[in-house]
Amino acid sequence: MSWTALTHPPDTLIVLVLALAVEAAAGYPDRLYRALGHPVTWIGALIASLDRRWNRGAPARRRLAGMAALLVLLGIVGGLALALTVLAGAAGILPAILVLALLAASLPAQRSLHTHVARVAADLRRDGLAGGRVAVSMIVGRDPESLDEAGICRAAIESLSENFSDGIVAPAFWIGVGGLPGGALYKAINTADSMIGHRTPRHEAYGWASARLDDLVNLPASRLTALLLVAAAALHPGASPGDAWRAVRRDAGRHRSPNAGWPEAAMAGALGLRLAGPRTYGAARVEDGWMGDGRAVATPDDVERALALYRTACGFLFGLALLILVLLKVALP
Repeated sequence: MSWTALTHPPDTLIVLVLALAVEAAAGYPDRLYRALGHPVTWIGALIASLDRRWNRGAPARRRLAGMAALLVLLGIVGGLALALTVLAGAAGILPAILVLALLAASLPAQRSLHTHVARVAADLRRDGLAGGRVAVSMIVGRDPESLDEAGICRAAIESLSENFSDGIVAPAFWIGVGGLPGGALYKAINTADSMIGHRTPRHEAYGWASARLDDLVNLPASRLTALLLVAAAALHPGASPGDAWRAVRRDAGRHRSPNAGWPEAAMAGALGLRLAGPRTYGAARVEDGWMGDGRAVATPDDVERALALYRTACGFLFGLALLILVLLKVALP
């Protein structure tokens, strides 16, 4: 079995469909995490090590060092993923696809994202502001003490929308395009951006390459995520696909991120909310455009409505991957 077949459609789409099904059903088992960690923790450890060793000197030197670190990261992660693909391919097509699907199932995070966001609504209801602030601090970087109930709920819905794009749809897209190596390379880029792609004195120069590359590789997924949420809104009473589409067209480009505005605007329009806008991260206040023109007072019920849309959109993502696989199998028998 040639490894090249396992890094090109339609076999990569078989891997993707199986990986999404496995991850939705089982997530990433806690026992496995305790025993071995997670690919993101391994990637993060490498990023942190390179950051400690190479991120020093003048801004120009830091930028070059950050570019070199990104190349090293991608070389190691991509090389390991390709080696695993080659080894799996030696066992034959069926065993290879099953093994690669199990490995690729560690890259999207459908189940864990749902769990973390649902906990915000549950803890708000049970423990009030204190519980909601603790729960939301696990999924957003802004100062939780500055958030009232509406702010906590908006932050949870925004995190759900953005992470649906870069935590589920984007790795799925790149697995579909390039198999396990494609998904692993995406995850390395996205993890680097989350760790060093910040406009801080330490990382503005060093993380520049990681942040720019992350913007680029998330472009297709952010647009696809918006479409999935618009489609999901059509199946939910009280949600509006028309308002979701209008919010995307009007507001997505106003977001400070070239990608986050697409899923956030779609979610805001669908639920009749206003998301994003000015917010506080630590001591820094970020002035950002509003997504949607609905009410700003979000509630735990709105978080649960957002989760319902998310579940439907995840189903559409699975169905889309399966449909493309079938079409390719017909076109390329």
